[in-house]
Amino acid sequence: MEREELIDRLKGYEWNDVEFKEAQRGVPQSAYKTASAFANTEGGWLVFGVRDATAFEIVGVLEVDKVQNDFLSALRTGQRLNRVIASKEDLIEEEGKVLLVFHIPEARRQDKPVYLKRDIRQSFIRRGAGDERCTPTEIERMLRDAADERYDGDTLDLDPESCFDDDSLHWYRKLFEDRSSGEDEGLPHLDFLRNWGLVAEADGRLSPTRAAILLFGTARAFRQVLPRPVVDLQWHRGNWSEESADERWADRLVVETNLTSAWKALVDRYQQRAERPFSVDPGTLQREDRPLDYIAFREAAINLLIHQDYADHTRTPTVRFFDDRTTLWNPGDAYLSADELLEPGDREVRNPRIVGAFRRIGLSEQAGTGMRAIFHNWRQLGRVPPIVENDRTTKAFRVTLLNEELLSEEQLLFQASLGVHLDEAEACTFALACRQRTVRPLDVRAVAGLSGTAAKDVLKRLAVQGLISPLGGADAAIFGIAEHLRGRLDPTDQVTGKAQPAHEDMSTAQAGTGRDYLSTAQAGASTSNSPFSQSELAASLSTTQEKILRFCDTPRRLTEIMHELKLANRGYFKKRHLDPLLAGGVLRMSHPDQPKHPRQTYVLSEAGIALKSRRLTKANGPSGSNGA
Repeated sequence: MEREELIDRLKGYEWNDVEFKEAQRGVPQSAYKTASAFANTEGGWLVFGVRDATAFEIVGVLEVDKVQNDFLSALRTGQRLNRVIASKEDLIEEEGKVLLVFHIPEARRQDKPVYLKRDIRQSFIRRGAGDERCTPTEIERMLRDAADERYDGDTLDLDPESCFDDDSLHWYRKLFEDRSSGEDEGLPHLDFLRNWGLVAEADGRLSPTRAAILLFGTARAFRQVLPRPVVDLQWHRGNWSEESADERWADRLVVETNLTSAWKALVDRYQQRAERPFSVDPGTLQREDRPLDYIAFREAAINLLIHQDYADHTRTPTVRFFDDRTTLWNPGDAYLSADELLEPGDREVRNPRIVGAFRRIGLSEQAGTGMRAIFHNWRQLGRVPPIVENDRTTKAFRVTLLNEELLSEEQLLFQASLGVHLDEAEACTFALACRQRTVRPLDVRAVAGLSGTAAKDVLKRLAVQGLISPLGGADAAIFGIAEHLRGRLDPTDQVTGKAQPAHEDMSTAQAGTGRDYLSTAQAGASTSNSPFSQSELAASLSTTQEKILRFCDTPRRLTEIMHELKLANRGYFKKRHLDPLLAGGVLRMSHPDQPKHPRQTYVLSEAGIALKSRRLTKANGPSGSNGA
C-alpha cells in the first residue's frame, strides 16, 4: 500500500481489505483474528499505529522493532495460526510518527481455513469492515474446496445398470460422436462412461461417480444426489430497481433434472422468451433469428451448471431476467480472481469431471474462453460490460448482464463537446469512467478486449488529454474523472447500473454502493436524461439537427443547408440549430479562423461521423450472426 492510498483510507473508513489497529507497544489479539479473516477471504492490509475512535487518529507505533518482530514471528512460525503466512511489511512515516503496514495474502484453497489456537472453530472471514467467526457451514465449504479429490469424483452406492437415463445418454453421445469422428461409437453406455472416468471400480464392482449421476442420472437417482433444484429461472416485469417486495415473477421455470436435461430446458425456455430480431447473414444470405445475446447467455448458463457447489444443498442457483439486466447467481465461488478469469489458459475448477463432459461436446469453455466470450459478445452489442462478483465471504458467484448502451448518444455528444479525438478503446473507457466515476486497467480490458499493458496505455492517453487523473499518486492503478469535468456530470441524473444483490448470501455487501453510474442508456430504449449539464450542450439532437447530420456528410454551404431544410430565417437557424452543433463539436467549418469567409462550408466532424454511423447501424439493425 502506497502512502497516498493509506492517507486516503484514513480520511474515509475501514474497507473490507484494510484494518487499523492502535498497537503502540504490542500486538493486540484481534490482529490475529483479522489475519485469519484476510487469509480466508481475499487478503488485505493491517495497519498498526492508528487509533479507531470517532475518526481515525494517527498515534504511531512506539516500540517499532518489538511490535514488528512479534507479529512477523507469529505469522511466519505458525505460533498463533495453523498456517504460515508470508506477509509483506512496510514502514510509513506520517506526521512524524511510524505506521507499520502488513499485507496478508489470501491463502490457497488447499490451506483454508486458516484458524487460531489449533482450534478450527477459531476460523474467521472478512465481512464488510469486520471480522466474523465462521459458521460450521462456512468451515465445511472451505474444507470441501481444500480436498485434493473433487466432490464430483466420489463413487456412489448405486446400481449402474438402472441409475442412468437412456434419453440423456443418447442425446449426449450423439453430440459427442459428431465431434469425435466415431470415437467410442457402438460401445455400451457403461463402457463409454467407464472410458471417460464417469464410472469407476470400487470395492470390486462398478459404481457411478457423483458427476455421472448429476449429468445423466434418472430422476430418482438424481434426487438422491441433489435434493434441491439445479436452477430457478425467473422473468420479472420492468427494471431491476422497480422490483417490489410483494411482486414475485411473471414467468418461472424450476429445473430439477440431470444436467443434460437441465441445459436443454434452459435453452428452450430462453429461446421462447428472448427477443429474436430479424437479420440476414451477408455471407450465406440466410435468415438469422438467434437472440443477439445468445452467446453471453449460453456461456453464463453453462458456467452456472458446471461450476456450482453441488454439495451445497441449502442454496439454489437463480437466473433472473429484468428489462434492464439479467443476473445469474451461483453457490460456489471461482478459484480465480476477476483478472484471471479474463486470461486464457487452463485453470482449477470445482467439478473437473462435469466440466470435461461438457467440453467434449463443445458446451464448455476451451482453455478459459467462457468468461471472455461473455465479455466479447457484450462488446459486440455495444453494452456496458458484464459485472462479475466473486464473493469469497459467502462463497458465491454472480454474473450480471446489463442491457445498457455504453456509448450512448448523450455520451457521444458529450465527448464531441470536449473537442477531444478518441479512438474506440479510449471512447469506451471514458464512457465507463463517466458512468462509474472511476476506471481501472481491468475495466479497459472489459470494454476494449485489450491486454493488460495495452489497457494501461489507454488510461495514460486519457490522462494526458486531461479527461481522467490517477487517484492516490501517479502510479495508482485507479483513475477518476478529471476534476474540471466533474461539474459537467449532472448529479441529478444518477442511474445505478451496477448489480446489487437482491437476495441470497450476497445481500450484506451491495456492489456499487456509494457510486453514481452515468452516461449510459438502456439498449434499445431512448432516454431523456442527460449525463452532463444542459447548458453545455443539448442531451440529444433536435429533429432539424438530425436532418443537418444526415445532409452534411459532405461540405455544404449555409444556403444549401437552409434550402434542403426549407428554412428562411437565417439568424434563427444559426443560433438555434447550427451554432450548437459547431460548439458541440458535431460539425466543423472549412475555414474555422474566418467564420464569415465567402466560401465557408460545414461538414461533419469525426465525432459527427461517429454519431451518424451509430444511428445508421441502429436503424439497419444487426448485420450478421452472433452464432455459437
